[in-house]
Amino acid sequence: MVARERCLPDRGSEMEARGSEFGLALGGIGAAAAKRVALAHTQHPGTQGESVRLPMARGDFTRWMYRGRRPNLLARFMNRVAAVLGSSGVASNRMVALEVVGRKSGRIITLPLVPAKVAGQRYLVSMLGEDVEWVRNVRAAGGLAVLRHAGREQVRLEDVPPAQRAPVLKDYLRRAPGARPHIPVDKDAPLSEFEKIAASFPVFRVVAV
Repeated sequence: MVARERCLPDRGSEMEARGSEFGLALGGIGAAAAKRVALAHTQHPGTQGESVRLPMARGDFTRWMYRGRRPNLLARFMNRVAAVLGSSGVASNRMVALEVVGRKSGRIITLPLVPAKVAGQRYLVSMLGEDVEWVRNVRAAGGLAVLRHAGREQVRLEDVPPAQRAPVLKDYLRRAPGARPHIPVDKDAPLSEFEKIAASFPVFRVVAV
């Protein structure tokens, strides 16, 4: 059964920030594990009119966890686990934990992200587009944030113009299988296809301060 999500003022928005990047944070591993633990089913007609339950496809399952661009309870839980892993540095090449001040609560919000890397430069991408809390929080904080990956790194996140995002988005999909159901371009598509959707997916350049 799909758990209904309660949207509470302030608290709800901050919880959304925590759960905004579950599948990509684990590079798709978490999504596959969660799928085995919490079976989502679809109805399919049987041979004599009865309903047969079939497992939901992986991409559909990942989208289910973020219906309406908000994480459900499973995504929130798995994201907390991923944030701990990202902070520990166990998979620092694949995952980091982002800390940013919540613009409403003033509290530190932590969420896991998979960084892209192009020409030696690191980037962070919002797989759910513009309408997510961590993007709003980063912009409200003037881009100031902390990356945790076996240590703490003070950074400034700079908005990348849409015209420069395509190579980053392509590298990001290569590194983050869990993000692929949310971005409507195949990971092997030419850059011209990424250019068409670039304006819809914020990209931030990571600059050490």
